[in-house]
Amino acid sequence: MSQSVLLTIARASIEEVLQAQTSINRSELLEQYPILSEPMATQITLYLGNKIRGNAKTDQVERSLLEDIIYNAKSAAFQDKNFDPIVTSEYLHTLIELKVFSPEGELSHQSGPLLTD
Repeated sequence: MSQSVLLTIARASIEEVLQAQTSINRSELLEQYPILSEPMATQITLYLGNKIRGNAKTDQVERSLLEDIIYNAKSAAFQDKNFDPIVTSEYLHTLIELKVFSPEGELSHQSGPLLTD
């Protein structure tokens, strides 16, 4: 599975809230990528410029990889107590870092901002 699928899920999770509509087809993703149903912990960190804009991390494996990415992306963007909920203008300039804590070790992926200054 390519890293872009995982980052696409993270971005789509935030966009679902900003656009107030469901766009993630969970059953299709699970059919195409069975590993997404495996229990794995993740961490999502959002950066605006060179500064952290939000962060969420799972300490214990409680959800599938798919659900954990969705949960932590939304939590980092909208529920980090250190920041106000992200707005669209910030989101478009946000870099997303995704860490997956798999049995084989930590995997880290980044998605650059959708718009650059």
